[in-house]
Amino acid sequence: MSFSELGLIPEILQAVTDAGYTEPTPIQRQAIPVVLAGHDVMGGAQTGTGKTAGFTLPLLNRLARHASTSTSPARHQVRALILAPTRELAMQVYESVKMYSKHLPLRSTCIYGGVDMNPQIQELRRGIEIVVATPGRLLDHVQQKTIALGQVEFLILDEADRMLDMGFIPDIRRILALLPTNRQSLLFSATFSDEIKKLADQMLKNPQLIEVARRNMVSETISHIVHPVSSGLKRNLLAHIVRHEDEANQVLVFVDTKFACSRLAHFLERHGISADSIHGDKSQQARTETLENFKSGKVRVLVATDVAARGLDIEDLPSVINFELPHTAEDYVHRIGRTGRAGKSGKAVSLVSSEERHRLADIQKLIKLEIKQEIVPGFDPEPDFFDSEGARRKRGAPASRSAAESAPASERGPRPERGPRGDARERPPRESRGDSRERSPQRSRHPSHIAADGFDFSKPYEERTPKAAASDAAGTKEEASPQKGQRPIAFLLGGLGRKH
Repeated sequence: MSFSELGLIPEILQAVTDAGYTEPTPIQRQAIPVVLAGHDVMGGAQTGTGKTAGFTLPLLNRLARHASTSTSPARHQVRALILAPTRELAMQVYESVKMYSKHLPLRSTCIYGGVDMNPQIQELRRGIEIVVATPGRLLDHVQQKTIALGQVEFLILDEADRMLDMGFIPDIRRILALLPTNRQSLLFSATFSDEIKKLADQMLKNPQLIEVARRNMVSETISHIVHPVSSGLKRNLLAHIVRHEDEANQVLVFVDTKFACSRLAHFLERHGISADSIHGDKSQQARTETLENFKSGKVRVLVATDVAARGLDIEDLPSVINFELPHTAEDYVHRIGRTGRAGKSGKAVSLVSSEERHRLADIQKLIKLEIKQEIVPGFDPEPDFFDSEGARRKRGAPASRSAAESAPASERGPRPERGPRGDARERPPRESRGDSRERSPQRSRHPSHIAADGFDFSKPYEERTPKAAASDAAGTKEEASPQKGQRPIAFLLGGLGRKH
């Protein structure tokens, strides 16, 4: 089947031909006729299969009747609203809209946070038919009264499951309240959960479900491999893997936190590997520059948080490396979806420590695939990585008794005696401990009011003659064992004071 058989107008077919596409993908073959017929759609497909074009092409086809070359803003009302969870994904969708509408006099713009609103306001004032936006910045414009949504005919939610994860549902409900009820709504996502289906029931009217692959299924063109490794050796293993790859191959590395993202990029730079990082704390300008450098090949390794798991479209990206496995198994599908796109082969590598084994199990259960594990020589995992009992103990589960402990006492033999801190020594019975306490020698202690030299602080002070003091001192010297030089005792304590 060709695009011309789908019922698209010549202007759009020409743009598709200019882009180099000849045959529609499965999601495009199924979605485009349904959208052209005016039905609501709930579409799901593996990421990288062309679902963006699956809703962009029929959307432009239906909006072509509003196309106008007039310069009056009144002739260019907002007719279509496309919502995306991240800036990068919004920009990607916007680029697709511009590419496919270049032969139509339809205006489009992209609005997102992190940048100055004034240029966006100026763009909206000149009249726009298609707005691609992130929910938060769209509501900012609604509050500033710089956008009117009363003429919207089409609403599209892209990556709806990610919007759920990022907490955009309250914002989406506020936006829905501002839109006309008589509209066509499309919901597209790479994965579907029960929560997404509940949201679709509230938003869509008699939607048609289009799924071209098993739910949460990953692309068959992607090969998966796990390298068990100690957490302390992960950085060195990553540098080892990158060095042994073809120098022309770029690598996208995923981590969990922004702090780890920047540190890992600096580590690779110090080891002679061109790397940069992208995360939510970077300004939009810095993120855009980093992405451009990576796409152009100036940067070989891009370290990213999950903010880049959606909307990062790089042609022929050979491999994706999970430096840390995601906490949510569905995010694994989106991460590795950056490679193996449009039928090309890709590789998904995961560096897994013993603490992440439960995440790996969740991922394998979700994608219904047993991932091959291979230890890289010199980068061994923790001793308990393949020990299920050790893994259970690590997570706090009670460990089972060993065979030696469960054997009869007659077979176990005598217990070895441990050091002074050992707990293996048997304690005497309670009563014997009491007897021994009574019989044990006690250190002789002076009463608190008797000094070491015999002076009694409880008695009143009596002045002694020098002769008596001298005889006492001589008697004490004869009885006492030889000691080092004694200090003179103060006169008030019965001594003679310092000798002059």
